[in-house]
Amino acid sequence: MSVVKGLLYPLPLLIGFACAPSALGAFLKDSKLNLNLRNFYINTDYREGHAGTSKAEEWGQGFRLLYESGYTDGKIGVGVDALGLLGVKLDSGKGRHQGSTTLTSDGDHAADQWSRFGATLKLKASKTDLRVGTLMPKLPVLVFTDTRPLPQTYQGGMVTLRELDDITLTAGKITQVTGVASADRTGMAVAGGRRQSNDFRFAGVDYRTRDNFLLQYYQAALEDYYSQQFLGVSHIWKVTEGRSLKSDLRYFRSRGIGANAAGEPGYQIAGYTPDHRGEIDNDTWSLAFTYAVGRHSFMLGYQSVSDDSDFVHLNQGSLSGDLGARGASTYLIAERLQSYFGRAGQDTQIAQYSYDFAAKGIPGLNVTVAHQDSEGIQSFAGSSLRERETDIILTYAVRSGPLRGLGLGLLYGELNSEVTPDQNQLRLMVSYNVELF
Repeated sequence: MSVVKGLLYPLPLLIGFACAPSALGAFLKDSKLNLNLRNFYINTDYREGHAGTSKAEEWGQGFRLLYESGYTDGKIGVGVDALGLLGVKLDSGKGRHQGSTTLTSDGDHAADQWSRFGATLKLKASKTDLRVGTLMPKLPVLVFTDTRPLPQTYQGGMVTLRELDDITLTAGKITQVTGVASADRTGMAVAGGRRQSNDFRFAGVDYRTRDNFLLQYYQAALEDYYSQQFLGVSHIWKVTEGRSLKSDLRYFRSRGIGANAAGEPGYQIAGYTPDHRGEIDNDTWSLAFTYAVGRHSFMLGYQSVSDDSDFVHLNQGSLSGDLGARGASTYLIAERLQSYFGRAGQDTQIAQYSYDFAAKGIPGLNVTVAHQDSEGIQSFAGSSLRERETDIILTYAVRSGPLRGLGLGLLYGELNSEVTPDQNQLRLMVSYNVELF
């Protein structure tokens, strides 16, 4: 209970800054307070070729307390969100802890606990929303990762405009990031980059037509590293009652800028580049078709990465000193448990099957089996290398009754690769969500 009180302690101060006393009633009327508990176990077995330990194994508990206020009355509504995060080590040890990927580091072993607090000021006018502070965006060019006990968070500002029917405009700037297993904010980089940048800007438009088309265009730039453009087109065709076909086309164009383009030390991308220059020069496209019939879903896809560099995205894993900023997610259709299949020259074929057990009288139970097989990977050791991964994901969410809010997850993946050590990975998650008010 003391943990909860500690996380709630800053809220009155934030509310006082955001609202005049006369507006406090409206501010609190739509407020919500949610507590999420996530118990997370991960076991990675490096079957061969790994320079360090043959196995990484850790178990942790995450606590997430999220307060979301309503908005004050008036032409410009004011609100505040507050996020308190606490991670606790349940089991780990020297030799089984490999950096801050699941639990934060304390020297060469895992720390007993870590915590952080974030606050977001919200302003709303008509259908326009401005948020400044702690952000967890899910955009094609910027995706926060939430695959460990605690989520990744960003610091910055973002505005979303929905004034026009069927059109959403988004723009913003990010200055810092905190990794999934860290209490420290850092600047941003890419895989391989050792220098921090504090300027990531993005803007985009989503146009959703009334015949189930979604058209997206985004631009983004990380100062001294890269600029990126994204174009996406997706469509859902209602074939007959209970049957649909979804098509999803995505294209990314990324180029080095500033220090990366100039070849300055510390700004190079990891992986293969011609002449070892580390310059970002990548085009990645993908196409997927998903056919759904009843509770069954079948997906076939293809993803292609150009030859001159890996696909690029925000990734702070190479920053010096193990700052705990590891862990990153992308908007690639081929990303799975252990690989995102975005290496230079990598062409990936994707097959996936999902089933919802609601038809069998078990609502909330779902299973997904996915397989990716790729070739053509470029590396300094050779070309046309291969990589494949098979994953099984079983999830269950209790929908009603006294255990409503309980979620279970079992995720297992096997990665076979000619560019990284082969590995099997098992993840077990138990989460419980409590709406306090």
